[in-house]
Amino acid sequence: MFWLFLSQVLSADRACRETLRGFLGRLAREGKGASASTAGYCKARGRLRREELDQIHDRLARKIRRAHAGGALWCGRPVKVVDGSSLSMPDTPSLQGVFPQPGGAKAGCGFPVMRVTALFCLGTGVLISMARGSLAAAERALFRTLWDLLKARDVVLADRGFCGYADLHFLRARAVDCVMRNHQRRTVGKSVLKTLAWGDRLILWHKSDARPDWVSKAAWIAMPATLMLREIEFQVARRGFRVESVTVVTTLLDADAFPTQAFADLYRRRWFAELFLRDIKTTMGMDILRCKTPDMIHKELTLHLIAYNLVRLTMLEAAAEHARPVQTLSFKGALSTIRQWAPLIAGSSPAARYTLWSRLLEYVAADALPHRPNRAEPRARKRRPKNYQLLTKPRHEFKEIPHRNNYRKMLS
Repeated sequence: MFWLFLSQVLSADRACRETLRGFLGRLAREGKGASASTAGYCKARGRLRREELDQIHDRLARKIRRAHAGGALWCGRPVKVVDGSSLSMPDTPSLQGVFPQPGGAKAGCGFPVMRVTALFCLGTGVLISMARGSLAAAERALFRTLWDLLKARDVVLADRGFCGYADLHFLRARAVDCVMRNHQRRTVGKSVLKTLAWGDRLILWHKSDARPDWVSKAAWIAMPATLMLREIEFQVARRGFRVESVTVVTTLLDADAFPTQAFADLYRRRWFAELFLRDIKTTMGMDILRCKTPDMIHKELTLHLIAYNLVRLTMLEAAAEHARPVQTLSFKGALSTIRQWAPLIAGSSPAARYTLWSRLLEYVAADALPHRPNRAEPRARKRRPKNYQLLTKPRHEFKEIPHRNNYRKMLS
């Protein structure tokens, strides 16, 4: 049942009927049969234990990171990149109770939304974990639930939404360093200690009187009155980029071990987090989950994370065997290859599987992304959607306007 559920989230259609039909075909080849109703399959999926699925994901992520740790370093340090996003799911009462729809959506016209914060290994693209909550939970608050997964000497790379005085202090207390973009509103409460180079300086951040809600009063008082940080400003003068000046703060103070240009190159790679999320949400179709209860949503999401990391593992093996940088390989191409070759490998003899797997890795390694540096990729769609009305009332109250293409409001 685990492998059937995994094949379902990996398929392009992701429908229970298609997954079951494929399984019935394999049974028929062996002279066996089963019910064609999806009810039994759905009930069997529900008997999978959440804790065991979580353990499978955690063990898989750890093994991949240990096996491919050598190629995932920046200035000799492992980098973890964090970013937030959101997922939609079916409009059911149980899901609305746990993941309420956005406040601006009318009753019966919106969908439950889950806020997630994902922690990736920057060098390998492996998804370490994903914290989940409702829209009432902030991305930074969800990230704090992942702190125990960070190890000493890790470097956390994040945008300005995760940059805060208390966060930097507590992460440094765990021997975890940070490289985060400075928030645009943080223009006071700091003083310059020393200028290291143009745009590179040591600063003191002063603790404000406003205590975050998640920090206890005793812990806030015990925190130091200032934090010594390094503030680095660099210019982005390339066509297609949204900003011209970027300022990051970091707890890495050694200018010899961590030169100024290294931070500019590292923060530019923060965009990989957006690409990783695009791979798992858009390419794999996780942006809209399909199960209808909170328990099954958790299982479906965990299976997606396992499937994503298995595709990443395939890409890492292909890159290692054929001496290619894994960042140049196409995730879409790897996923398409796995979808088409998995049934062939599963139905072959043990002796033929090794040969087929080697050829699969060869084709994955050959499917490289085109080199298009500084290419402008706006978040916009060229193809227009169909001219359908928006659902502004519940379905039983909504009235469709006939001949809407010719409809014009009367002038008053």
